[in-house]
Amino acid sequence: MRQARYDAVVIGGGAAGMAAAIELNRRGHSVAILEREETLGGILMQCIHNGFGLIEFNEELSGPEFAQRLETQVRSRGISAFLCTTVLDIREEGGTRAVYCVSPAEGVSRIEAGAVLLAMGCRERNRGNIRIPGTRPAGVYTAGLAQRLVNIEGYIPGKDVVIVGSGDIGLIMARRMTWAGCKVHAVIEILPYPSGLTRNIVQCLEDFGIPLYLSHLVTDIVGEDRVEGVEVTPIEQGALMHDKAFRILCDTVLLSVGLVPENELSRAAGIDINPATNGPVVDSMLMTSMPGVFACGNVLHVHDLVDYVVEEARRAGAAASEWLAGYRPEAEIRVKAGANIRYVLPGRLNPARENRLYMRPLIVRNDCRLELKVDGKVVRSIRKAHVQPSEMLSMVVTQADLAQAGRDSVVEIALA
Repeated sequence: MRQARYDAVVIGGGAAGMAAAIELNRRGHSVAILEREETLGGILMQCIHNGFGLIEFNEELSGPEFAQRLETQVRSRGISAFLCTTVLDIREEGGTRAVYCVSPAEGVSRIEAGAVLLAMGCRERNRGNIRIPGTRPAGVYTAGLAQRLVNIEGYIPGKDVVIVGSGDIGLIMARRMTWAGCKVHAVIEILPYPSGLTRNIVQCLEDFGIPLYLSHLVTDIVGEDRVEGVEVTPIEQGALMHDKAFRILCDTVLLSVGLVPENELSRAAGIDINPATNGPVVDSMLMTSMPGVFACGNVLHVHDLVDYVVEEARRAGAAASEWLAGYRPEAEIRVKAGANIRYVLPGRLNPARENRLYMRPLIVRNDCRLELKVDGKVVRSIRKAHVQPSEMLSMVVTQADLAQAGRDSVVEIALA
């Protein structure tokens, strides 16, 4: 078995993994990136559309261009990147962390590290997750798989398309399939509001005249050998209106029904998982319940912009560096989701430092306030012109905000 030792090991070579590794290297640590694919870049490599990098690089880039900017830094800094390498296990052994992995080139390896950063990204929910009735014909794909087939493999999965769910990947694929000469007949969304970003609704659907059916459910996929159509049923006041159901003829169904953090490895290692995000529970340093193991990016919670993934990953890299140097917060204060908020991350605040929180709203509302409460008292209020679940919110909590908080205080984030 091959043996190696690094100050830190980063699992995942997408935007989060590369950004965290760059930050650790910048702070003087030896770092190894373990990536199961043949290239660095992760999901960015199949996202050939523009819209990335406006915050991080102050210019509009495609996914591969964004990934190349980070990979250039990784290579120029001499950071070790092991490709085609699958991590099998993370263990605490003899006061250190041991990562076991396998690759065609090296076989089985054991890598010791002072810190481990989880950056495995997320995966798509599939038909089994949403239990659409019907047969099992060819022509049913997740939107991300279709994106890979079209953009990387050069295959068109079908000509007449219906997209189930209005997640961002599905919206982008509605436009991409139209560009490829296909007919996208509709996007079907169970919720009364879109799941994707507003800009994608406009640029990918409205600009191409693609219908969006809100409060509708695909209740059947029709076809034996190949998809022949879908049955769509309206939802009114929470009830399916079967008498108003209609059929859309198509040969392809793309599912864009949400993303789930890729945390099988985390669970196998015994790391506590947050049921609200399906990502690890983390403290103010973005450290999980396993000491010395940190999490960032979409494996922690699903972001809406890769720029925010990179920002969070840099903070995780900085925190891991401080942890390696012996820093430990003297005290932490619990933070929880209040009214109209689905989750808040991280789940702990360091009162001695500035903290950045990310959260997801549960509601669609105009002209509301994002409130920071300490023991029930509002200490700061930020006006928001519009909020919706598809767009992540953030807030910086300062030392002054927590001046009156004690060890047993509870900080709450709410929308009012």
